[in-house]
Amino acid sequence: MLEIVTASALTAFLTAVGNGAGGEMGKQLLLSTGAMARRTLGRETPLPTDPEQWQALAAQLHPRLGQDQRQAGDWDLLMRSAPGVTATLPRGPGLPPPTRDFTDREQVLKRLRRELTRPAAGRPRAALLYGPPGIGTSAVALHWGALRAGSFPDGRFHVDLRDVTGAGGPEPAAVLLLLLRQMGVEPGRMPPTEAGRRLLYRQLIADRKVLVLIDHASSAAQVRGLVPSTPGVFLLVVASGPPFALEAERIPVPPLGDRDALKLLRKAAGREQVARARAQVPGLLEDCAGNAFALRAAAMRLLAGEPALPGRTAGTPERNPVRGMAQDACRRLPPETARLCRLTALSGLPDVDAQLAAAAADVGQEAAARMLADATDVHLLEPLPDQRYRIRPEVRRYLVQTAGPEHGIADCSAAVARVLDALLNRVLHAAHAALPQSWRTEPAPERGVAYPDGAAGVAVLAAEAGNVAAAVAVAVEHQHVTTALRLARALWPLQLKAGHWDEVLPALRAAAGCADEHRPDTRMAGALHFQLGHCLGELGRWEEADRAAHAAVACERAAGHVRGEASSVELLGLLSLNRWRYEAAYEWFVGAERVYGRITTGQEGADDLPRASALVKRHQGRALRGMGRLEESRVLLEDARDFFTREGEAYNRARALTDLAETLHEAGDDDAALTAVAEAGRLLGPEAAPHLRYLAGLRTRCEQAR
Repeated sequence: MLEIVTASALTAFLTAVGNGAGGEMGKQLLLSTGAMARRTLGRETPLPTDPEQWQALAAQLHPRLGQDQRQAGDWDLLMRSAPGVTATLPRGPGLPPPTRDFTDREQVLKRLRRELTRPAAGRPRAALLYGPPGIGTSAVALHWGALRAGSFPDGRFHVDLRDVTGAGGPEPAAVLLLLLRQMGVEPGRMPPTEAGRRLLYRQLIADRKVLVLIDHASSAAQVRGLVPSTPGVFLLVVASGPPFALEAERIPVPPLGDRDALKLLRKAAGREQVARARAQVPGLLEDCAGNAFALRAAAMRLLAGEPALPGRTAGTPERNPVRGMAQDACRRLPPETARLCRLTALSGLPDVDAQLAAAAADVGQEAAARMLADATDVHLLEPLPDQRYRIRPEVRRYLVQTAGPEHGIADCSAAVARVLDALLNRVLHAAHAALPQSWRTEPAPERGVAYPDGAAGVAVLAAEAGNVAAAVAVAVEHQHVTTALRLARALWPLQLKAGHWDEVLPALRAAAGCADEHRPDTRMAGALHFQLGHCLGELGRWEEADRAAHAAVACERAAGHVRGEASSVELLGLLSLNRWRYEAAYEWFVGAERVYGRITTGQEGADDLPRASALVKRHQGRALRGMGRLEESRVLLEDARDFFTREGEAYNRARALTDLAETLHEAGDDDAALTAVAEAGRLLGPEAAPHLRYLAGLRTRCEQAR
């Protein structure tokens, strides 16, 4: 028994737990490990925050196990029964299809090939492509990835950061999240922290031959953690803008020469169409300036039988070829369609559908759908799945800059307000459908589309998370303060039920800051700081989470909102509990119970008080277990179990039973623990697979300890 718990095995287990999956059961395993560490060392041990600290903890624990066979046996059971996460890498969905009219770029392709085939010599294989907007950097990356598919038998993985919202683009943790999703990591197995995700990424690509393509990166920080350490992995980054300092081969993508630009035109439009426009081709090539995007838009004009240079007069074309294409597209469209595009661009949303575009232009939804299709035909918009559309950044800048002069400040301001209101209506309906009984979600608006159930509501919130983050920033800029705060608050079901913490974080940061400036010491400010603290805690950003939770307590107390204050104090307890600070957690939970006790009959929250009390008692029981006060823990957890049994809340009853089984097992009553495990398992369906896997491991521990 003692030989099984080697120092290396213990270190590997602790590191895996520390960097392991988030979600309810990931935290449950972390708490069990923390309780074991405290019992073994005889003192409270703060949660390690990096691999070195986990290794140090293992070094402290291992000598104790050699002195105590019972402790060694308990650790052995915990280590062998913990749900394993096998680092297997599926081939993935591959890359998006390359363009059919790809032309030239021989020098760029040669440099990419050289980086791939050179001797490794201890240097990572990585390349950074860069060039002006529309020049074709993404097309080069996709074309080369298709050409070299045979070099990457273990898979090619693509992440596009273009529409991922955040100040300065997505954070590194969010980039890792998107990449790991592409690599087949399920939500229940996704590490919550950047360090955990980076470790899992390196485990997945170890000894593999894969291509990792990150498109539209805006900073070295976003992708630095992806630079491979094994020669079989090739990291290809496409910069959104100028090059940045990355440990990679920096390869510029230049404009096409006239000969190759003409080849692209002939491929995209056909030789006959280009021949018919022979007289206009020199001017067209001059305007497009070797920009692949502008050339393809010109080819579409030729295919449609339109003049290659409509309305071109000396001195009028835009010097920037992408802006010139946008200018030409607006001239070709009917005025009402160009107006819709300009006013929609003002909203700043990463993508829109007909309903949101209709709100921008104040037209009917069917008319908006036709206009969007027409704008797509002239390359002003790009189609996305589910009948949604997006605007290229350089095209958006042109549309935004021309909206005011074309339509006036009043029309532009009204358009922004209408889009914000339409999006707010949508997400309020979705939030209510997702959590209809929660006091943290607003009632559904009287107008608008209601969603049939919680799953539909969460799906809508997930689809609109990027739009909400962008809309919060736009609303703050335009002084629509109440709208900004309500938009962010509507994301609560998405972070609570679906774990989309990275996606909601930018909106919550912006909204909480806005609330502090414009609505300090209000219930709304308290609610947003609570959401921000919860989100940061789930991501393992403990100090920031503490500050947000303390701010929530202060705001709710100043506003006289007792239920909100109690809930925020409870959050402080959970943040302490999840860091193995069991005494502090217990005191916070006792404090939360006292605050809840100030709610009297007829006050807001009085009807929900018994349930809130049962949840707090469960948390107290969990903290007491970590402190080794097992009998007190058992009493409180049995009370919580009995309440949820009476109320028919199967999920919370299963959680209380799982906690109770842990306490009973540590107390040596494994028969009673097995009974609790079996009862919890009967309450859970297939959708609770992580919880069921955890119960299976707990059952093994109890059976082998008898």
